[in-house]
Amino acid sequence: MFSKKKNTSKLETDQRELYEFARRRTVQKRRLFQHFVIFLVGAVLLIILNVVIGYRQDFTPLGYDWFVLAILIWTFFLLVHLINVFVTDSFMGKKWEQRQLEKLVRKQKDRIAELQKQVDIDYPLPSKNEKPISEILRENDFGTTNLPIND
Repeated sequence: MFSKKKNTSKLETDQRELYEFARRRTVQKRRLFQHFVIFLVGAVLLIILNVVIGYRQDFTPLGYDWFVLAILIWTFFLLVHLINVFVTDSFMGKKWEQRQLEKLVRKQKDRIAELQKQVDIDYPLPSKNEKPISEILRENDFGTTNLPIND
């Protein structure tokens, strides 16, 4: 009810962003580790199913046991997950995003500067010796004409 207003400074914002980045990276790495553990348990179960129990031993697509192909496909997805966490996020993470944003802003500022130069060339501002357009219009009083009207 009688609380003081909190002053949010740039430092607090930066600290909050760093914390959020660290938290997000920690969650990504934890999920990758969970994926790896589930992969190991799943691969062992698939091997046990086929080799020990003998489930579908006669099913050999492409000349390999089915569990080998299943484990290879799962390994591919685990590698994609690993690349996403450690490679892609490093190259296209928060810093990359910030650099791209700064690059686009710089491009836009350059384009605006070019357009401003073109406007200054095409429509120069009156110099101190010249009268502004508003004064010229008032002096000539274009609003009232003394031309005869033909009926």
